[in-house]
Amino acid sequence: MEFGKVPTDKLDKVDFSLPPGSGDAVLQKTGVPGKVYVGCTSWGRKEWIGKLFAPGTKDAGFLAQYATLYNAVELNATHYKIYSPADIQRWVDKVRGRAFRFCPKFPQRISHYSDFKGIEDLTAAFLDGVRTFGEHLGPIFLQVSDQYTPARKAVLLDYLGSLPTDLSFFLEVRHPAWFSDKAEREDLFHRLREMQIGLVLTDAAGRRDVAHMQLTVPKAFIRFVANSLHPTDFVRIDAWAERLRQWLDSGLEELFLFAHMPDETAVPELTLYLVDKLNAVCGLDLPRPQYTGGNGGAQQASLF
Repeated sequence: MEFGKVPTDKLDKVDFSLPPGSGDAVLQKTGVPGKVYVGCTSWGRKEWIGKLFAPGTKDAGFLAQYATLYNAVELNATHYKIYSPADIQRWVDKVRGRAFRFCPKFPQRISHYSDFKGIEDLTAAFLDGVRTFGEHLGPIFLQVSDQYTPARKAVLLDYLGSLPTDLSFFLEVRHPAWFSDKAEREDLFHRLREMQIGLVLTDAAGRRDVAHMQLTVPKAFIRFVANSLHPTDFVRIDAWAERLRQWLDSGLEELFLFAHMPDETAVPELTLYLVDKLNAVCGLDLPRPQYTGGNGGAQQASLF
């Protein structure tokens, strides 16, 4: 992800502290532990062979192996193509029996090129496809472009209000005016709470405003944009672990956390640190990334 990218030599000058913010309006302790899902933005990286995937793994085997290492994926493939139920069923078959979640992104034909008009058939086709995920379907997220301003809020909110209420949806907005204008910001939070739609949290070095820390539903969807294992990446993860512990203790029902990098090669190293930190700070038992070696035995991946 290039969004919010800052030159490496300027990262030490960025204030990465997380702003105050709580889920007081939507979180309620129930005594039921929240479910935590961690993953990447793809399961098909050839650079991960020998790191996450056993040597010799072919493309067709990536998803099945990925699902033994992570319990979710941010499904950006659906941003570029509307997949049929038959296509999606083939993915489901590869994760059967696992508590795995696919989090599909709305097609750009809807989110970026339609102005949310005349897209009933496109929306129906997209949702019919992703419903095939069944119990493996996580939140579906709609990202509008960096140029989409609050001046076009009415049509966006009308569209969100037309979506089926039996599915979980999150919205990602990026134009600075959504956050710099207090009235617009508070109205957006209020309207999303009314519709029970989440607001994506994006932690990127060059856009600290989109790491807004506001929950509009008792779930969190976090896109963590790292910088190729720069020291600040690990400091930021430490801070997130503490914030997520607070939210989970306060009744957060579900957490979806996805690791991004401009170059995805080093994502396995980052997620290993992330999983270890969440387990230690939040008292979780997420599996550490590992792969099956050529001798047939499970081996811990030596990622650092």
